[in-house]
Amino acid sequence: MGLGISTFGDFIYLVAINILVLQLTGSAAAVAGLWIIGPAASLLTKFWSGSLVDRMNKRNLLISTDIVRALFIALIPFCESILFIYMILFFLSVSKAFFEPASIAYITGLIPEAERKRFNSFRSLITSSAFLVGPAVSGVLILVSSVEASIWINSVSFLFSAAVLYLLPNVEAGLDRTKITLAVLKEDWKVIYQFSYTHRYIAAVYFISQFFMVAALAMDAQEVVFTRQILLLTEAEYGFLISITGIGSIAGAMVVSAVSAKLSVKLLMSSGFLLVSAGYLFYAFSFSFWTAAAGFIVLGFFNPFWGTGFMTFYQNNVPFDLMGRFTSLFGVLQSILQIIFIMLIGFTGELFPLRYSIITASLLMLFVAVILIGLINRPTKSFYYAEKGAKSIDQ
Repeated sequence: MGLGISTFGDFIYLVAINILVLQLTGSAAAVAGLWIIGPAASLLTKFWSGSLVDRMNKRNLLISTDIVRALFIALIPFCESILFIYMILFFLSVSKAFFEPASIAYITGLIPEAERKRFNSFRSLITSSAFLVGPAVSGVLILVSSVEASIWINSVSFLFSAAVLYLLPNVEAGLDRTKITLAVLKEDWKVIYQFSYTHRYIAAVYFISQFFMVAALAMDAQEVVFTRQILLLTEAEYGFLISITGIGSIAGAMVVSAVSAKLSVKLLMSSGFLLVSAGYLFYAFSFSFWTAAAGFIVLGFFNPFWGTGFMTFYQNNVPFDLMGRFTSLFGVLQSILQIIFIMLIGFTGELFPLRYSIITASLLMLFVAVILIGLINRPTKSFYYAEKGAKSIDQ
């Protein structure tokens, strides 16, 4: 409930902050800058934040970051300068760099292994619903009230999330309070390197999955340009496309939630990666609203499949006491790739027709999906996908 409400608030805020920045500056470049702040903050934060996350009480950290984010977001409507808004967004991204690995680790410690796949499927359903309903609610609020109202609702959603998290149990005790120094960081980096080297299969599946996600995000960053300038869709048609994606995502999440016990982690990941990449490919070659809509429905429907399977694989194979550092340090690589891909697609879109860039990116996603499917379905690696009972990743 806590994660669901804060996610719902995020999607309300996502529409509002873009409109607010556009109203304030009238600059498309200023709006595009919103896509870069998050990865930039991650680069400056995640190489050390995981060390703190693994040594702090996850529940208390989640509550604290929710409260901090609520306060920062509440300040945004009072900013009259884009510089101050960017500064607040930077600190929000820093808070998120702590929240994400802490939430994954806390969920892993709280939810029994046999229930994780089911929990992740319900979380996908909540996120998908928020993706569809949040922007619609934000649009209504902006029409009947103001952009500021949408932003303040997101602030309240974080306070609600903090209150709900306060009611949840504390799953940790006797944590190491070692002061974080450069020597400690170096030792932590070494630990993650040794784990990744020893368990190369886990590291490979995790990193290539993140690469897949980065390629998708880079395409999403050019989505509005592609649909408006290449497909020549109206604003209303573009908004309807986003709604169609949300409907497809909710439908896919409902299917996963309903039959998660019958769908293996391997099947969820394999089908999800393949068909999401197929949806993007169909979208890249689309020539009208309806062909683009078909691609959006496919990628929306199967996105919860790979998301649920991948998160379950990760939770079942990365040790609880390493999760903060593992997530954060690999997150640094993800942020670097994200910045490169967003800039690369934008840059090549200036030199060549944007459709060529989108087609190239979608073919890359399909290639990555095929590699992942090959890794996931190697017979000798089946024990990594076992869902019940005790097992050792050293097997």
